[in-house]
Amino acid sequence: MDRDVVKVTRTGDWTLMLRFQDGTEGELDFSQVLSFKGVFSVLKDPAEFAKVTVNSELGTICWPNGADLDPYVLYSRITGAPLPGQH
Repeated sequence: MDRDVVKVTRTGDWTLMLRFQDGTEGELDFSQVLSFKGVFSVLKDPAEFAKVTVNSELGTICWPNGADLDPYVLYSRITGAPLPGQH
């Protein structure tokens, strides 16, 4: 899928640079994206947030506690493109 995340680089405490399969790249400040509640609460600790990896099977970023984010949402946040099914 062209919107799969293929690379993640941490650029700040809660900031990540993402590269997608179609070559699109962008930086997101996750302190503006995440509520840090529920499964994401542990990520409020920058050391835990830093454990982010790409899960190639899911095509997105994830953390050891099982938290992950939909790659379409990430792509939309970076590019401004509508989510599938939205106009």
